[in-house]
Amino acid sequence: MNYPHFWKRILDVILASLMLLILLPFFLTLLVLLALHFKGNPFFFQDRPGRNAALFKIMKFKTMADSKNQFGDLLSDELRITNFGKMVRKTSLDEIPQLINVLKGEMSLVGPRPLLKEYLTLYNSTQAKRHQVRPGVTGWAQINGRNAITWEKKFEYDIWYVQHVSLGLDLKILFQTLWNVFRGKGVSQHGHVTVGKFTGTK
Repeated sequence: MNYPHFWKRILDVILASLMLLILLPFFLTLLVLLALHFKGNPFFFQDRPGRNAALFKIMKFKTMADSKNQFGDLLSDELRITNFGKMVRKTSLDEIPQLINVLKGEMSLVGPRPLLKEYLTLYNSTQAKRHQVRPGVTGWAQINGRNAITWEKKFEYDIWYVQHVSLGLDLKILFQTLWNVFRGKGVSQHGHVTVGKFTGTK
């Protein structure tokens, strides 16, 4: 029983449990503050493809208002994100609830980030290999630029991780993630609140 198929899951459960316990005060504080800030549900749920492209509901803390235009469509991210939401996102505190996804077995602490389900039909055969492993709270692409790199580079990093997953690599990614979060590095692309949408490989 090697690391990717056995010990990685054991490590996920142990570390995610410890992290959730340590972060519990922040979790509860943010839960209350965001519920008051958005006058309702402090969580954001969305269907995302996981291992083998099976859909699951990713769980995050909410950072954007539900503001809509006159036609009932949501406004752009830039218009909906609040100042408090920007702070939560910059410090990556919005990602804490994903530890619950990890404990449920839907995600891993380390792996390719789970993207929008609409992208599934846009991947080429190589890019689709990112779904051979559980998606991660952080990953190789995240410590090498996060949202500040191109889609092509992001997929290149994702596939490289799938082909080289190991205990040493996972520990390196986890430690580098903590350092990047501390510096607020690579949270968004220049000129965007979030990464721009993937429209397929040209």
